[in-house]
Amino acid sequence: MDRNYPIQLPNKLERHKLFGSVEPGEKTKPTEKEKMPDLQNTKKDFLFDIDHVGITNVKHPILVSSETKPTTQTTIGTLTMTSSIKKNHKGTNMSRFTELLHDYSNGEPFDISINKLKAFTKELTEKLEQEDTQLQISFPWFFERSGPSSDKTGMNHANAMITIHYHKNTGYQLEVALEGTVTTLCPCSKEISEYSAHNQRGIVKMAVRLAPDYTEDQKDWKLALLEAAESNASARIHPVLKRPDEKMVTEQAYENPRFVEDMVRLVAADLYELPFVEQFSVTCQNEESIHLHDAIATINYDKSLAR
Repeated sequence: MDRNYPIQLPNKLERHKLFGSVEPGEKTKPTEKEKMPDLQNTKKDFLFDIDHVGITNVKHPILVSSETKPTTQTTIGTLTMTSSIKKNHKGTNMSRFTELLHDYSNGEPFDISINKLKAFTKELTEKLEQEDTQLQISFPWFFERSGPSSDKTGMNHANAMITIHYHKNTGYQLEVALEGTVTTLCPCSKEISEYSAHNQRGIVKMAVRLAPDYTEDQKDWKLALLEAAESNASARIHPVLKRPDEKMVTEQAYENPRFVEDMVRLVAADLYELPFVEQFSVTCQNEESIHLHDAIATINYDKSLAR
């Protein structure tokens, strides 16, 4: 069909009218903020307290510090910011969440150090005129990894999360989580086979409650959790492997077979020994290479209950 013919276009206003735009109607409601009704600040008995209300799936550039290279990195964080409200409040002021986020970052990546996040949640609680707030931020954390023989370096990543809850009466509760990837080799396969053994990719998920006075000056929690997962695996995951590296990694895996049950117990032991960890959950899920299903194991432990 030939569409290469001249067109006499009406002006843009007429084109908008052609496709349904109409003239603005009469404006009768106030335009000054002070004169506008504030429905969210209505005070009545609204039946129930609300545990969490706010905004989620907020994308924002963040600044992450690390004890391993790259020591300073910018990435994208996904945030959820909420507060509780009593049943005599109709709602919360949603704009104050993003307003304060912008004030803290000032057009730059948001610094997500624990101390900065503590200050942020405390100030957000005050701005919202509520008793508490909670901030949760998830992000990819990148770290360099070198081949064990060649020392050829590439970039790995793990999925990380920080959750900070602040209450004006009880203070802070800090929780962090890390999802790392390892190699696990099946002990049963090694035991029963004349030669070889099947291995799989293991996903290790750790969720940890930190001591309220924890700061990154004590230890980088990301590196501590990553080491707990990787040092107990059959072998670590590498972005770059030359042939001598591959030989070493393969042999190391064969020398250190691990069931999912072995993994969660060994990782739990390392987390138990970290002085700034109060409570933890560890899950290992193996993507089985000879099954369509995965293997999974979980341990939950509260150190305070064992005292």
